[in-house]
Amino acid sequence: MRSILTVDAPPRKVVGIRRTGDYEEIGPMITELASFIEEHNITVIGPPAYICHEESLEAVQVAAEAGNADIEVAFPITGEAEGSGDIRVYELPGGKMARIIHMGPYSELPDTYQELFRWLGENHLTITGPVREVYINDPETTEEDLLVTWIYAPI
Repeated sequence: MRSILTVDAPPRKVVGIRRTGDYEEIGPMITELASFIEEHNITVIGPPAYICHEESLEAVQVAAEAGNADIEVAFPITGEAEGSGDIRVYELPGGKMARIIHMGPYSELPDTYQELFRWLGENHLTITGPVREVYINDPETTEEDLLVTWIYAPI
């Protein structure tokens, strides 16, 4: 069993993009956003995140089957920056969150989510906003078994 902590996450200034589509688009959207950041000399201060707007595992499954997931990806930044088109700069809210760390392939994330939701239920906690996945290392340069993803659930 993985350790689950309660943490106070600060609000973060981010550059992000939000679209409707297939979950497979998360990686390409992160790459597109990284290119925008590089082209505009924006200072990134942390790893990218995916923000899940579906409110339950069942809603995620339905969106996956329909290919109409509400997908948002973002990088935390500092300094002045402006968005363009559907890329925008905004503040990602902070607050009290449950955090679990997933190690291994992204395909095994559902098991980690099951563990997180079981823990939330056992502790009588409810999710109060979009869950976030923070990708600590790069899947293009890291072996699948060594990938680290921090999952935050606002409570």
